[in-house]
Amino acid sequence: MTNDQILASLTEIFRDILDDEDLQLTLQSTAADIQDWDSANHINIIVSAEMRFKIKFNSAEIERLKNVGDLVELTQKKLVSKA
Repeated sequence: MTNDQILASLTEIFRDILDDEDLQLTLQSTAADIQDWDSANHINIIVSAEMRFKIKFNSAEIERLKNVGDLVELTQKKLVSKA
């Protein structure tokens, strides 16, 4: 799976959880950039990503995430390591 495909899947997840069909994610997007991306929704986003990609993040990995690009990169690493 490419980074673009991961970003597209994450965009679907964000749109669903944040109830914003017009949301456009970039690799640089942060919680400060997106209305309603709060700590509760962050948990929902992470859990949904884990379910969608069939991977697991540990708490230290989640704490290091600074933007969507970091989440894409971490997801890519997890997918490669389970292949």
